[in-house]
Amino acid sequence: MGVFMLFGRYLFQCRFTSAAVLPAFKGSMLRGAFGHALKKVVCALRRSPCSDCLLSATCVYSLIFEPHIIPPDNRTTKTSSRPHPYVLQPPADNARGYEPGDAFTFGLTLFGPANDYLPHIIYAVEQMGQTGLGRRGDNGRGCFALAAVETEGATIYDGDRKILSQGFPLRNLELQAPPVDAVSTLTVRLLTPLRLKHDNRFQQTLPFHLLIRAALRRIASLEETFGQGEPQLDYRGLVKRAGQVATRENDCQWIDLKRYSNRQQTDMLMGGLQGEMVYEGDLAEFLPLLRYCETTHLGKQTAFGLGQLRIEAGTGA
Repeated sequence: MGVFMLFGRYLFQCRFTSAAVLPAFKGSMLRGAFGHALKKVVCALRRSPCSDCLLSATCVYSLIFEPHIIPPDNRTTKTSSRPHPYVLQPPADNARGYEPGDAFTFGLTLFGPANDYLPHIIYAVEQMGQTGLGRRGDNGRGCFALAAVETEGATIYDGDRKILSQGFPLRNLELQAPPVDAVSTLTVRLLTPLRLKHDNRFQQTLPFHLLIRAALRRIASLEETFGQGEPQLDYRGLVKRAGQVATRENDCQWIDLKRYSNRQQTDMLMGGLQGEMVYEGDLAEFLPLLRYCETTHLGKQTAFGLGQLRIEAGTGA
């Protein structure tokens, strides 16, 4: 379809240097620790909130981590704020206890110009390791060393030698044309909780038209902000035709996750749907939309690692 956004997918290979106790879902913890470390590394005026800071327009922390409200007169989509230029891929396992020497791996996908700041991000992750993760025990939090950063199977950062490769390639996240062959079944696996709002309420069921509405919002927002502009798609027609797709199997359930908000100084629930859905109908035209969102995640709080999905297309039973 000729629309694309540059992205880089990075795998951070870490190893604990002290014992750690971490939550089962580690996305919120990683995002919080990453934000604190990045601000400590790059912030020139730490006593000023980002909203009042004269340097916020060129600050790495503000550009990557802080939300940016789009004035109504400047909006070209229904999105009221700029999407974060990254998503986390927390460890897939639910392990909680770690010993010195244990491996700890997580992913980070960067969109558009955020890739220019990869050296700052790597340095911030190293600072995360020195500060530590998880609960504070008798010996403090679980500290770790960053052993390597990989992309596309190649090592681009050696944690021992502190050397970052130059000129590593980025990829185009293209909204592909629909397949020529018919697609009559689509399996959607929600690997991390998916938080979708419709009619101002979080949804505990997932009819196909809600999934496609969310995918269209995500694509339009990211492409408008970091790509080549909002794609010319038949938004109304796609949503209407998605309403004709049937749900054949539903193995999803609502999962509640708890996180601590430093800003609000309280525990908060961060739940969503997780599991597997199988849809049936004329599905070929929807495949490129959901393939795109396999990379970008979907729904709310993608920066925490939520909304990670995998899809599998079929021609029927």
